[in-house]
Amino acid sequence: MALLLKEDDVRSLLTMDACLAAVEEAFRLRAHGQAMVRPRTRMAMPDGTHQLMGGWVGGEINAFGLKSYGGPHKPGVRGGGMVVLLYDGETSALLAILEGNLLGQIRTGAASGVATRYMAREDARTVGIIGTGRQAATQLEAVCKVRDIQQMWVYSRGLERRDAFAEEMAHRLDVPVTAVDTGEACVREADIVVTITSAREPVLEGAWLKEGTHINAAGGNHYLRRELDDEAIRRAALITVDDLPQAQTESGELMAAAARGVLQWERVREMADVVAGRISGRTDAQAITLFESQGIGTWDVAAAMATYRAARERGVGVEIAL
Repeated sequence: MALLLKEDDVRSLLTMDACLAAVEEAFRLRAHGQAMVRPRTRMAMPDGTHQLMGGWVGGEINAFGLKSYGGPHKPGVRGGGMVVLLYDGETSALLAILEGNLLGQIRTGAASGVATRYMAREDARTVGIIGTGRQAATQLEAVCKVRDIQQMWVYSRGLERRDAFAEEMAHRLDVPVTAVDTGEACVREADIVVTITSAREPVLEGAWLKEGTHINAAGGNHYLRRELDDEAIRRAALITVDDLPQAQTESGELMAAAARGVLQWERVREMADVVAGRISGRTDAQAITLFESQGIGTWDVAAAMATYRAARERGVGVEIAL
């Protein structure tokens, strides 16, 4: 019997703390050959795209799975529901079918939280976030879990949305959040910078960054998208990605910088190596560091298993026979 877990179930079961631990462990296992990624594939269809990604995670997580989402891009038509299939790594039994929208938001935030834990300065206290969409809240929640944040700034193009988001996050996280009028004002004093947009042209300029800043670039996962300009890439002393082969086909800013000779791919390391201690996430207090987050299937598997185990413990979900 598989367990059906809907969005409200995921909301009640998957805490940011649990997801941070799951994603961090998935990174660590990946470094030791105990996790594998199925890179995202995009199948073109009339007026839209169907997307698939998946992975296997060993160790105590011991599961594999697949995420499916997408659909036609038409006015008034929402993309197809995001669904995660979770399988037992020992028996291959289907354990759960999970609605994946909220799960995806939490695990993407958790990945930025893990990167911040290993790459940001220990004394980082301020955050600037560019973007106020549905993925933004979990980015701030995760960062606040790993650093003692005292001040946040937020910028997006829509004034009303920007102000509402600042008010919402200040209440949720009990941290002062100030809405500002420009991207530069958002990041120039920030110890940690988050970009979480679907921009095709850079929203973050390297010239705005102070020394010692850590950046989580979490919005773009398509070669046509760029959140950072070449100067931000050039100034980064360490650049990490979730999966190098996927970044080489999806990270628009890294691909553009490499094409212009600003970046050599040999400079780019996988976040798993940092988590496993193979390389240091920060060599000195003045270094600018960058985590390029595309999103990988091992995060979905790890987060889904954490959700499934919590559901079994609490008796949540609907049993279905297939």
